[in-house]
Amino acid sequence: MPEPALKFDEMGLIPAVVQDASTLEVLMVAWMNEESFKLTMATGETHFWSRSRQALWHKGATSGNIQSVNEIRYDCDQDTLLLLVTPAGPACHTGMNSCFYRTATAAP
Repeated sequence: MPEPALKFDEMGLIPAVVQDASTLEVLMVAWMNEESFKLTMATGETHFWSRSRQALWHKGATSGNIQSVNEIRYDCDQDTLLLLVTPAGPACHTGMNSCFYRTATAAP
C-alpha cells in the first residue's frame, strides 16, 4: 500500500494522537516528521520527533515502554495522524498510563 500524501506543517511536522487499540484511551499526543513516520511504518513501533531536543525519538527506547502499532489512520485533511497501539507500559514520562490524567474544570 502506498504511503498517503500527508500534509506536514511549515516545520515539517504532523501531530500524532496515540490511542490504546484495546481500551481506546488516548495515551499521548506527539509530533512526527517524515523520517519518524517512515521509521514507524518500517518498524511497527512508534517513533516521533522531539521538538525540545530537535531529534528523533523511539518511544520506549530507554524506558522499555514501547508502543507496537496496530493501525495508523489519518484525517480527512491528511494533516493529523491517529495511531492505534498496543503499549508495553505507561505512555507518560510521569509513570501514568496516559498523559491525560489531569482535569481542568470550566466555570459554569
